[in-house]
Amino acid sequence: MRSFAYVRAGTVEEAVAEVAADPEAAFLAGGTTQVDLMRDEVFRPARLVDITRLPLRGIRRDGEVLTAGALTTMEELAAHEYVTARLPLVREALLLGASPQLRHMATLGGNLLQRTRCRYYRDPSTACNKREPGAGCAALDGHHRMHAVLGTSPHCIATHPSDLAVALLALDASVRVHGPDGERAVRLAEFYRVPGTTPHLENVLAHGELITHLEIPLPPPEARSGYLKVRDRASYEFALASVAAVLVLDGGRIGSARLALGGVGTVPWRVPRAEELLRGARPDDDVLRAAAEAALDGAEGRPDNGYKVELGRRAVVRALSTLVREERQ
Repeated sequence: MRSFAYVRAGTVEEAVAEVAADPEAAFLAGGTTQVDLMRDEVFRPARLVDITRLPLRGIRRDGEVLTAGALTTMEELAAHEYVTARLPLVREALLLGASPQLRHMATLGGNLLQRTRCRYYRDPSTACNKREPGAGCAALDGHHRMHAVLGTSPHCIATHPSDLAVALLALDASVRVHGPDGERAVRLAEFYRVPGTTPHLENVLAHGELITHLEIPLPPPEARSGYLKVRDRASYEFALASVAAVLVLDGGRIGSARLALGGVGTVPWRVPRAEELLRGARPDDDVLRAAAEAALDGAEGRPDNGYKVELGRRAVVRALSTLVREERQ
């Protein structure tokens, strides 16, 4: 690990000013991924600004919106009473997303900003456009079994690793951001950037901008929700495919539906066409399969990861079938 300067910020404004003034500076919170990347010399900041003492921790309910500070840990959100009662998909995504040890350290803001687990990104001896723009993408012709089939480009096929982001996307959550030019709110649906020709630009944050809070709309009390994660092993592992789903059934029909996918996209992947097919329909097998087909529309598999297209479809059907079955019981 290379040497770096360390500063502890006393206020949000101070933290933002410290990072904004130095192109090689970065924020430091839980550090559960960041420190690993520094050890591997993938991430090489010259200056770290510690934000762990800032007043950005805690959860409160404002009407039908749950607001969580960005320094709240994964475990704290998973254990919160409103999450347990009204947001089972968020709780499941958090519990399936990391080991208990990591959940007690990792922050919500850091989880949303975690970097890809692509082995080529994390190995400085290989070509990676995300790590070094213009270097090429070794995954295209290399080992890409875990890689994305949605939102890819000739420059990058790496998946986004966050389970929480997928669940929050299905809920139309937003993040509040503080930067050199003040505060703004960004819907999670507009926060992440597909790689295109600039895979090193993963989100819309400008340098020096800091996520301060998450705003999570609560679904109706009668809604059913869940998070399905398909992975190679039952213990701590990243998703091959995952589905966050929220359904409201009314009189034997689907009154509303929200659906997002993980493990198959370069970013957390919302599927509005599938949601349209579900709304107003009776949740029979044909409808669920049609929604699954729509959810993976446009997916492009490669020799090692083509299985993810069918796996994703089956995961959608299973996730929706589970919620429908729970409603009927």
